Amino acid sequence: MRAHLGGSSRASLMSARASLDAAVRDGQLDHIGASTLSTQLFFVAEVLNTNIAVRRALTDSTRDTASKATFVSELFGSKIGQSALGVITEISTMRWSAPKDLVLVIEALAIEAEAAAANIAGELDRVEEEIFTAARAIAGSVQLRKALTSDAKLAKETLVSEILKGASGSTVKLVSQIVNSWRGRSVESAFADYAYALAAHRNRVIALVKIAGPMSVVQQERLMAVLNKQVGQPVRINIEIDPHVIGGVSVKFADELVDGTVSNRLAKAARAVVSVN
Repeated sequence: MRAHLGGSSRASLMSARASLDAAVRDGQLDHIGASTLSTQLFFVAEVLNTNIAVRRALTDSTRDTASKATFVSELFGSKIGQSALGVITEISTMRWSAPKDLVLVIEALAIEAEAAAANIAGELDRVEEEIFTAARAIAGSVQLRKALTSDAKLAKETLVSEILKGASGSTVKLVSQIVNSWRGRSVESAFADYAYALAAHRNRVIALVKIAGPMSVVQQERLMAVLNKQVGQPVRINIEIDPHVIGGVSVKFADELVDGTVSNRLAKAARAVVSVN
């Protein structure tokens, strides 16, 4: 999240992202399912944004997990699907530095869920480029800024559809969401928040692969198939030849490292011997 979050909220954001990734992976969602999850998370964010009492109830550290789960189910159970309900229930168990942080994080998850939908459809690059272009166009036009920061929701959605004619459905959805939920943000700040969340998702579906020597096309395809299954959506790999890698493969997603190299196993063995002695 681009906005400043306190220590507890930053840690909860990391856990919430893991919960979202699990919902996409374990639910085996297609791009429509991931986009639906996004829509439902945006809905929850808006409910929490307009209801301080609900935010406080979900971030109250004195309430037990079971009562929060019941509260979430009663409030949202008939309005959102099981994947979204599971994510929100999990989030309700986390600790927060401030109740308002809950809205920021759920909005970020909604954007990332739509990024997952775009990635599954093979359109994530396109969406990022279109969001950047839309941000520049709106920020650079006094008329567009005035029209899209008004209170006329239907007129704004119609204008967005006209401006983004031919754009990805994910782009139209995200820009429509932006112009209907400024929440005191400037045009530049709101678009920057969305671009940041899109980039955050991208970092989790691009794998840095370190190996000792070149991989054949067949080996790359096999590795991508394994990673796609593990992550639950298409993964892109960047291959780096590292002479320090004796054998095996080191794979890194953002901050998560899966190191199966011989050199790493030898290092672990050496540390174990030292600790015994």
